Amino acid sequence: MLADARTDLAVLKLQNPPAALPALAFRDSDDIRVGDLVLAVGNPFGVGQTVTNGIVSALARSQAGVADYQSFIQTDAAINRGNSGGPLFNMDGDVIGVNTAILSPTGGSIGIGFSMSSNVVGPVVAQLKEFGEVRRGWLGVTIGPVTDDIAQTLGMD
Repeated sequence: MLADARTDLAVLKLQNPPAALPALAFRDSDDIRVGDLVLAVGNPFGVGQTVTNGIVSALARSQAGVADYQSFIQTDAAINRGNSGGPLFNMDGDVIGVNTAILSPTGGSIGIGFSMSSNVVGPVVAQLKEFGEVRRGWLGVTIGPVTDDIAQTLGMD
């Protein structure tokens, strides 16, 4: 098993897989829009496989508070405990995300779920397969406001 703790994703290698193992297609998550219909699949609370439906509520959400990588698809499809790791599908049956977290004061779905987009998952999986790890670059800068003092030092108005 190859894993990336920062995205909570893993790649599993099957021993003696069947010759014709079906696979789901990832879709470019940049193609999705707020209001698109989605299905979330998972196994909440260990009750067995479930499917819930909803819409894409927002894109590029950064307040999920579950990882330092913060660009999630927000959906109101019920993502309860145990749905993490399940796929988020569009209505064409393509995987557009991996269910990751919920925002909830009680631990149950209140309509604020987050999925990691396929455009994040794809490169992580590719790097795990190629290198056995995810290689990330760091810019090494801090973002902040340009104060009057800084502007004056830089000769700016």
